[in-house]
Amino acid sequence: MNETRHVPVMLQRCLDLLAPALDRPGAVVVDCTLGLGGHSEALLTQFPEVRLVALDRDKEALRLSAERLAPFGDRATLVHAVYDELPEVLKRLKIPSVQGILFDLGVSSMQLDEAERGFAYAQDAPLDMRMDQTTGVSAAEVLNTYPPGELVRILRMYGEEKQAKRIVSAVVRERAKEPFTNSARLVQLIRDALPQAAKRTGGNPAKRTFQALRIEVNGELTVLEDAIPAAVGTLAVGGRIAVLSYHSLEDRLVKQVFAAGAANTAPPGLPVVPEQYQPRLKLLTRGAELPTEDEVAENRRAAPARLRGAQRIREDV
Repeated sequence: MNETRHVPVMLQRCLDLLAPALDRPGAVVVDCTLGLGGHSEALLTQFPEVRLVALDRDKEALRLSAERLAPFGDRATLVHAVYDELPEVLKRLKIPSVQGILFDLGVSSMQLDEAERGFAYAQDAPLDMRMDQTTGVSAAEVLNTYPPGELVRILRMYGEEKQAKRIVSAVVRERAKEPFTNSARLVQLIRDALPQAAKRTGGNPAKRTFQALRIEVNGELTVLEDAIPAAVGTLAVGGRIAVLSYHSLEDRLVKQVFAAGAANTAPPGLPVVPEQYQPRLKLLTRGAELPTEDEVAENRRAAPARLRGAQRIREDV
């Protein structure tokens, strides 16, 4: 395995955020997005008493990470699951609560680097984009079968693509001649469909469309909406959660869940706030923390990262 290609994003900051909850015997930490195992390996190394549970929906990622984490023996338990299934996974493993949780959202380095997965717009590949290749519809199926109005909605909502209507009109016209199978044809179609001014800003003009298709294919935002509150619910009091997101839609969801957990929910005007209305969470980051310039220079994939952390401060009543 070529480990040099995988530099975990904001690694030290994630470890520092989680550390106060993990420096104790018997602590359990969950890596909800195992990928190539960089964050997991660092957690097991830095906290020698900790037990790790790691989830990934991608079987190839699990296979490669199992090799990487083999030296840690039974301290690491790897599970084929989507991260919104965390409560069920912990129940199966008879773990009542955990001390630390890490999410590193978005596409793993391996998925981007392996052309045949179809995530990257910079190289021609089959339009697949499924994180778990054993289930679900591919990006090609979405492009070839979704009604035009639905495609426009996806590009606008998930890709924040202002030119969604132009792109979808071109897609509908082209798919009638021949179904889409490969990424290069889609990239060229987007280039041809966009006005000159739109091509001059924001990097590759296909970036937003590819992001939108990937989120749709993997149900990422729907899963995340369930996953973050479910994860918070599995934290022991004093436990900590750190979430790395890579675009504003993900970050907004995380921010909303953390803000709601850190809010006092009492009706206005109570002289004393009863326990059940007190906040469940304490925010550990002021807004979203960004990677340093040095880190972005070392790993360009860190550039859009946003990190938020929170601590569980009371049980549900």
